[in-house]
Amino acid sequence: MTSPWGQPAPWPGQQGQPSMLAGHSDRERAVDVLRAGFAEGRLQQDEYERRVERAYQARTVGELGLLVADLPQGPSGFPQAPPAVPHTFMAAPPTNGKATAALVCGIATFFTFGASALPAVVLGHIARGEIRRSHESGDGQAVAGLALGWVWIAGWALLLLLVVAAAK
Repeated sequence: MTSPWGQPAPWPGQQGQPSMLAGHSDRERAVDVLRAGFAEGRLQQDEYERRVERAYQARTVGELGLLVADLPQGPSGFPQAPPAVPHTFMAAPPTNGKATAALVCGIATFFTFGASALPAVVLGHIARGEIRRSHESGDGQAVAGLALGWVWIAGWALLLLLVVAAAK
């Protein structure tokens, strides 16, 4: 495989440096690619053996790249780490639905005088557990629902305690 300028395609991770000396790990990686190509029926036995021999004799990364360039895992198809992409361009994980419900119930406590506080707390705890397991987003919503629910529960408990104390 050659570049548009007629140069051998470099081995993965060595872009632009085909003359770099090959190490043992580079040779083993090339032999692994050849072995996979042979196992898939892409190489005949004699061609496989010749290429393996040449891989162990290769001095440069460029020579290794040429040996595996026509195989799926060669330089163009070799799995590489994905390029660094700023977080703003990546898709955000989905928001947990129970976290949203916890926040809605927490906000609704103002309009229901605390009647939706218990659902807010229950949904908030369930949502936080699911978020930890599934790595969804929405932890802030779950915490806000929990906080609003517990504030109203504590408020009603305090009011009940005052009423009972005043009745004695």
